[in-house]
This record gives sequence, C-alpha cells and structure tokens, in this order.
Amino acid sequence: MIYTVTFNPSLDYIVTVEHFRCGIVNRTQNEIIYPGGKGINVSMVLKNLGHENTALGFLAGFTGDKIEQLLKEKGISTDFIKVENGLSRINVKLRSDEETEINGQGPAIAASDIDALYRRLDALKDDDVLVLAGSIPDVMPSSMYMDIMTHLKEKNLKIVVDATRDLLVNVLCHRPFLVKPNNHELGEIFGVTLHDKAEVVAYGRKLQEMGAKNVLVSMAGDGAVLIAEDGNVFMAEAPKGELKNSVGAGDSMVAGFLAGYLESGSYGRAFQMGVCSGSASAFSEELATRAEVLALLDKNKGLFEK
Repeated sequence: MIYTVTFNPSLDYIVTVEHFRCGIVNRTQNEIIYPGGKGINVSMVLKNLGHENTALGFLAGFTGDKIEQLLKEKGISTDFIKVENGLSRINVKLRSDEETEINGQGPAIAASDIDALYRRLDALKDDDVLVLAGSIPDVMPSSMYMDIMTHLKEKNLKIVVDATRDLLVNVLCHRPFLVKPNNHELGEIFGVTLHDKAEVVAYGRKLQEMGAKNVLVSMAGDGAVLIAEDGNVFMAEAPKGELKNSVGAGDSMVAGFLAGYLESGSYGRAFQMGVCSGSASAFSEELATRAEVLALLDKNKGLFEK
C-alpha cells in the first residue's frame, strides 16, 4: 500500500480575474476549488494513474471536512487526524495579468495529534511506500520528517521525501528511497547556483553520498534528471506543451515515478512516467490523468536519453 502524509492540507480556491486591480471591486470570471497540499496532490495523481493509496495528515473544522469530502468523491482512501483547534487553511490563488497567492495558516496541531499520526504509521507493513511531502507548520517540530523516519527505522519501507533544505538533508542518514528537490532547492542545499544538467548530476550524487538512494531533480521547462540507485543517470528535456497550471507539477512527477516503478521495477520507466506526469499536470487545468500521461509518453518516445 502507498501512504501519503500532508501536514497542512488546504482548500485551494483558484479564481480568474481579468486585469485584477487593487483597491476596487473585482469580479471573477472563473472559480475552482480543489483539495490541496503536496501529499494530497501525490495521492490524487496516483489514483488517476490507477494506484490505490491512503492520504494521512491533519484536518480541522468545516474546511477540513470539505477537503476529506472532495478526496472521497475522487475515490481516495483517507485516514486523517481531526484537530480540535483552528481550521484547515484556504489558499487563494489569483490568476490575472500576474499570478498571486494568499496562503492560510492552518490549525493548531497538538502533541496528542502527532501521537495519533505515529499510531497510524505504526500500522505500515514492510514494502509499503510512504510519501512525506511539503513544509511543516510552525506549530510542529522542525525535525518532524527525521523523527518519523527514526520512528519507522525497523520497518522495510520505501520512503519518499519531497521537501527543502534541512527537512530534506536531515533525513538522508535514514536512506530514503527517493528524494525530489528541484534544481534551485538542490543548489540552495550546497550554497551554489546550478546552471545545467551536468552540474545537477554532480550535486545530486552528493545527496546520494549522504544517503539518498534515488535523486530525482525537476528543472521546470529544462526537463529533469534522475540519478538512480543502480548507478544509471537519466536525463530528459521537458515535453512541449502549453503551460496552464504549474501547481502540483512536481507532486505529479513524484506520483508518476512511483507508478512507473511499481508497475515495471525499472528506473528508466519510472523516470519517463514521472516526467510525463509532471508535464501532463502542467498542461492541464487539473492534475494529470493516466490517459494524458500515456499520450505524452507515446508522443515523446525519442525524448528520453540515458
């Protein structure tokens, strides 16, 4: 079974306003509401790709109820902890001449809530997959990812970590199955600016030396790189298409990689599925479907190189 953890889920309220201006009343042209959060995005794309999974994390208030309802409507299994104080956040994403985001704070997560998460994680079995994605709310320990992996160290799990800076670096000693920084985040870890794929490979290997088994680096319009556990390096340019929505593209890449690997056992196939899943989400108003991903794979057969 695959499990995802989202520590601060959201309702993403996406509005389109023609020529938005501050200080006046603006009218929306279009409104969409999605369940949001990096782990939740991974869960939704995995489901779209045909892989059952369970979404874990923390929800609160009527907004939390709505997040869970929307996920269940998509057929996604959930096992969230219900937090007593506060509300799950609403993130407003304004599309106009410029894109603007206003993100909420989220609920007050207590020590007892974290204990409840550990009890859920205790039920994981050997060979399960656990995805830890996104930032940690300020009310939680900054060592949360490392604490979880320490807690689970006796289990033979495939753990995926999609996080930045210390959240990512601190878990490397536990040898996560996959880490997925983007090229800017990878450069920030080592205090450098990365200009091309060769430099990305060199610093990706440093993450491997620090403990990561597989390092998948997204580079937006410049494609992606995978430094695989078996010693192979895979690179690809980004598939061509019209960018409609960059939200969730990196999460879709994680989901596609997992789907490809679980279906084939091949890192090459996993990389291809990851790249095309990320692009399919970027080229759509919603998150990637299996049909969209397979269509991109078929169209871009010559794109991938080892």
